[in-house]
Amino acid sequence: MAADHTSKIVGTAWGLLILNTLGSAGAKTIVPLPRSLIQMATMGALVAAFALALAVNLRLRIRANAFVFLLTLLLVPSVLSSANLESGLGAVFRCARLALFVGTLWLLSRWWDGGLTFVRHHIRMYFAVLGSVAAGLVVSPGAAMPELYGGRLVGALWPLTPPQIGQYAAVITGLTLLLVLGRRTDRISAAVVIVPSLALLALTHTRTATLGLLVGLVLAIGSLILTSAAARRFFAWAVLCATVVAVAFSSALQAWFLRGQSQENFSNLTGRAKVWDALLAAPRSTSEQLFGAGLGDKSFGGLPIDNSWLAVYNEQGLTGVAIVAAAIIVLGSVALLRPPSLQRACAIFLISYCAIASYTEAGLGDASPYLLHLAVAASLLAAPVAATPLSPPRIRRLSTPEVPRRRIPRWARRSEMT
Repeated sequence: MAADHTSKIVGTAWGLLILNTLGSAGAKTIVPLPRSLIQMATMGALVAAFALALAVNLRLRIRANAFVFLLTLLLVPSVLSSANLESGLGAVFRCARLALFVGTLWLLSRWWDGGLTFVRHHIRMYFAVLGSVAAGLVVSPGAAMPELYGGRLVGALWPLTPPQIGQYAAVITGLTLLLVLGRRTDRISAAVVIVPSLALLALTHTRTATLGLLVGLVLAIGSLILTSAAARRFFAWAVLCATVVAVAFSSALQAWFLRGQSQENFSNLTGRAKVWDALLAAPRSTSEQLFGAGLGDKSFGGLPIDNSWLAVYNEQGLTGVAIVAAAIIVLGSVALLRPPSLQRACAIFLISYCAIASYTEAGLGDASPYLLHLAVAASLLAAPVAATPLSPPRIRRLSTPEVPRRRIPRWARRSEMT
């Protein structure tokens, strides 16, 4: 009972961390939600997650983890750059948030044992988030697919952008599919998650999430091909079906992929390239190049950066870029060195997805869903906790009691001799 209670608290803390990273800016909701109220809810979720993690880990037992250690190092350039207040007091607030976020990961690392527990927590929470998106679509289709976003699906009950929804749908689809291949869940339960998630992904028209899902699954299933017959069969059928669909629906797929954009707009990555060029061309001092300008809202000149590496360079400098790159390299190297397993495949999927999404999405340098995805990968790659060997019971040797020697009188000895 105590173990189940602790597991529920850990799962609740993980869900609160996910709630904290949902963001406070997005589409207009059916019931207008003040941004201050959303920020209060998300920050309250982070504080509650830290409190719950501390409550079940009062002895501060943590597991050595290179990924969380590197996130802790990332606080150094964040604090140094934000202390100048060049980005305002908001930078200091974001540093405190990142510190609390990393501290919660340290407290929860005690339960990172190489199992699939946090994968299931991840799927459940994000499926609940997608459930709110689907409910908003049913209640008000016009608000859920506004013209402002080109008819793409957004969050009508909670302000979520199409890339966010696409990311959540792609991640839980890939993880659930891997659980099916590893026979860790039944096909009916998996279909309940995968089918609506793919439908919502298609409605978001999110190319990055779709590409990350496909490439991540190819790499993850490829790591299982030599040891899993189910993975080999699925890979063969997937290649066959993908070839047929690509040939039969090439025009429809091209139209979905372009989203009605011109070739010039598509080549500029929907205007992202212009922001990137302006950011790289902006003059910077030596301190800004090394440590950045402080944690901000991942924008430059009022426009979103939409690139994790450039966002980290802008806010945490080259030092931050080196630390984030080291975190991904460490996770990837550990995953490649592990023997083939379902846990390794899930970790490879999450790492590859985050690496692909980092090109057109920001978030690797601050508290975000991408850091949570990588944290789940770190929990999967953690060495299992060795069980304490039971000492064999001591067996007391039963010795035959020594019989006291009987003294024979002299006269008796003489009689025996005669």
